[in-house]
Amino acid sequence: MTAEGAEDLIEGVDDEGNKVLLQVVRYFFYNGEEYVVLGDAQQEDECGCHCEECEASCEDDDEEPVNLYIMKVVDSKDDEDTEEFVPVEDEDLLEKLIEVVQTDFEKEEELDDNE
Repeated sequence: MTAEGAEDLIEGVDDEGNKVLLQVVRYFFYNGEEYVVLGDAQQEDECGCHCEECEASCEDDDEEPVNLYIMKVVDSKDDEDTEEFVPVEDEDLLEKLIEVVQTDFEKEEELDDNE
């Protein structure tokens, strides 16, 4: 997970060759392998911020769904300090990873609700 107020953005390319801006939602491990959840980068609201992080009340309460992507994290062959995100090709593994992420999000939501 990124530090509060910090955004980890990457530029990627979709299936049609269009550039997309993605935000790292969180990193997690499964069976000793590291994975990352990426989401569409959130656009700033008219007030110039993300409303959750300020006291301005934006009138746009209708949140658009965010696409999430799960990718495997591998060290770059060219640079040890650089990571590459590789799509998960195994459909069965991908289903397990989706279950893990959904469970994590649900637990996090429960904790937030109890605070």
